[in-house]
Amino acid sequence: MKKIGLFFGSFNPVHVGHLIIAETVASSNLVDQVWMVVSPQNPFKQQKNLLNQYDRLHLLQLATANNPAVSASNIEFFLPKPSYTIDTLAYLHEKYPNHQFSVIMGEDNLQHFHKWKNYEAILKYYQIIVYPRPNYSTNRYHSHNNVHYLTVPLLEISATYIRKRLQQGQSIRYLVPNSVYEQLREGTWFNQNNSD
Repeated sequence: MKKIGLFFGSFNPVHVGHLIIAETVASSNLVDQVWMVVSPQNPFKQQKNLLNQYDRLHLLQLATANNPAVSASNIEFFLPKPSYTIDTLAYLHEKYPNHQFSVIMGEDNLQHFHKWKNYEAILKYYQIIVYPRPNYSTNRYHSHNNVHYLTVPLLEISATYIRKRLQQGQSIRYLVPNSVYEQLREGTWFNQNNSD
């Protein structure tokens, strides 16, 4: 049975902070692989700020191209919108019965986890791998058997910050992988219509 860690996100765009988290989880003994799942529409986020889902997937594929332990996934593109984690997990469980899935999330998400659809079922049937986030700390699930805390470097990099730098014509070198940097530098990926 292959253990897959699911790292859900808008990845709008993917940046080195995302990749460091994915690599840290992938190299732990908790999973064999990490699938970075592009969420077409997060129920807690406004859609107007999102780059086209296929563009976000393309950038993520560029970022993970040379890493066999981390890959981009478009699985939620084919499921009802908005994307609810429990529905995606049920679909994946049926599609890949020989895989064991876990959910990777930041402490900021864990703090609001009780607001997720059927969060009790996720907590009961799936492992949750939690990474720290700046200015967030929660003890709510510390003693739960299915919740695992992982030490990951704390980087205060956000996709919002990167989008703003792009809109202002400032460099994003080293904030994103080189392959993503080259793509974003060439086009008008984040114009004023996608601003926050």
